[in-house]
Amino acid sequence: METSGRKNDILNIIIKEHIKTGAPVGSGVLVDKYKLNISPATVRNEMAELEEDGLIAQPHTSAGRIPTEKAYHLYIKNLSGKEPKQHELKIFEQILKNKNEQSFKQAAKEMAKISNNAIFWAFHKHNLYYTGISNLLSQPEFAQNNLIYDISVIIDRLDEIISEIFDNVEYGPQISLGSENHFGDFCGTILVKYKHKGDVGIFGILGPMRMDYEKNLALAEFINNKIIK
Repeated sequence: METSGRKNDILNIIIKEHIKTGAPVGSGVLVDKYKLNISPATVRNEMAELEEDGLIAQPHTSAGRIPTEKAYHLYIKNLSGKEPKQHELKIFEQILKNKNEQSFKQAAKEMAKISNNAIFWAFHKHNLYYTGISNLLSQPEFAQNNLIYDISVIIDRLDEIISEIFDNVEYGPQISLGSENHFGDFCGTILVKYKHKGDVGIFGILGPMRMDYEKNLALAEFINNKIIK
């Protein structure tokens, strides 16, 4: 591996590991768990460069590092969603046979289960449904008192935020995270605006900034395609 390629590989592993665990990632974990054919010292050197580049950061006194907003923007630039599992596809195909408010609510509940995040669904500008809030509050990031307050404020303002962005959001799936996120700079969102039989709606997956974008993007794309067909 060339150094630049190796550094990029290490960054991608740190992102994927952090998405899975929510915990800071240390050099030892990378070498042992991912069987990297390089020494922990080399990994530490590469991580030091990634830190200088503003792509990873050390939270508090932890020995590990977490990806920054800049790293996540880099990660999602060339992201293509993973195909959802077959049994998941069948569930949504069954639910969305009838494309009405009731079936969309059912789809939202299933999305909350699969993504382990919160789901909101505006059937039009002033009719909002949301579910999976307990998923959001159970994420390790939101165990901090100040963030529990921040996320609670966002939940209280969901309908207001959706009303503000409803007309300006482009059609189709889009990812927003960190400082560009409408719901808070510590969040990640996959947002989908759709039109069905003249009705315009928005649904979204709301989670921490380290949400599984690959999995959730595929889920959002599949559901959007089922609705607009």
